[in-house]
Amino acid sequence: MNRSSIDSASRILDEGYSHFLRQTPLWKLPGSTFGLKGGEVWLKLEHLQVAGSFKARGMLNRLLSNTIPASGVIVASGGNAGIATAAAAKALGVPCEVFVPTVSSSAKQARLAELGATVVVTGAAYSDALAACLQRQAQTGALLTHAYDQPEVVTGAGTLAREIEQQGGLPDSVLVSVGGGGLIAGMASWFEQRTRVVALEPELAPTLFAAREAGEPVDVAVSGVAADALGAKRIGAISWDITQRQVKEALVLPDDAIRAAQRWLWKEMKLAVEPAAALGLAALQTGAYQPAPDEKVCLILCGGNVDPATLAV
Repeated sequence: MNRSSIDSASRILDEGYSHFLRQTPLWKLPGSTFGLKGGEVWLKLEHLQVAGSFKARGMLNRLLSNTIPASGVIVASGGNAGIATAAAAKALGVPCEVFVPTVSSSAKQARLAELGATVVVTGAAYSDALAACLQRQAQTGALLTHAYDQPEVVTGAGTLAREIEQQGGLPDSVLVSVGGGGLIAGMASWFEQRTRVVALEPELAPTLFAAREAGEPVDVAVSGVAADALGAKRIGAISWDITQRQVKEALVLPDDAIRAAQRWLWKEMKLAVEPAAALGLAALQTGAYQPAPDEKVCLILCGGNVDPATLAV
């Protein structure tokens, strides 16, 4: 993955599928809105993307880059990758089968059914759903889309970073939530060293942080807010390689801070987002990340497949 491949993917997606993918808004707000002493906070509202998350970019790119057999496409997902794959498959008129773990929210499962996907609920974690998915794929020969660890998926995610630069120029920093690492791999591939890319993870699923401590990707236990979206138990191989070269900082945040940031976004800005989309704000609110007084820091609101009723608690 590099800027050239992301640029090429962007042109294909923009020219042929602008009716499907959306250019999501970029809000530029004064830092004082978020309790900072200065600078700007940019909010990339990618939760407004088709299928409710950034995943639509990578999944459509994956489908367009390969021949799709009659058996269609298949994916294991905590929810968003499955929704994005199902939406892309529906747009292209091909069958889709999605394997989700039992922790996947009812809102996400309902959305999958609405998109016409065959939904299989199995296993307690993403890794269990993936194992069942791979067994099924071996039987049917369907095209597999991986939630985060395929070149086309990462390249598609990188188009989000390109879009930010087109809309607003280069931010000084961008705070990116990490599960399996597809989003941060794509973002870092585009921004390279031109922007400070910071990885953020829940304490109860620190795939990148744990890998750095061990010197290589390792399995981690997954629980808490991460289970429904940032549910990977190991950082992806592609992301591990790219982040080792392009991302210096990997920060971890407690679940209560993530939930508080999620509720703040709803209460103060009427933005209904998943916990995964609130890590950037949580990093600012807790002081885990402290921007310079004149810094332009960009937060990626990466997903919005959430029941708003849960945000009023």
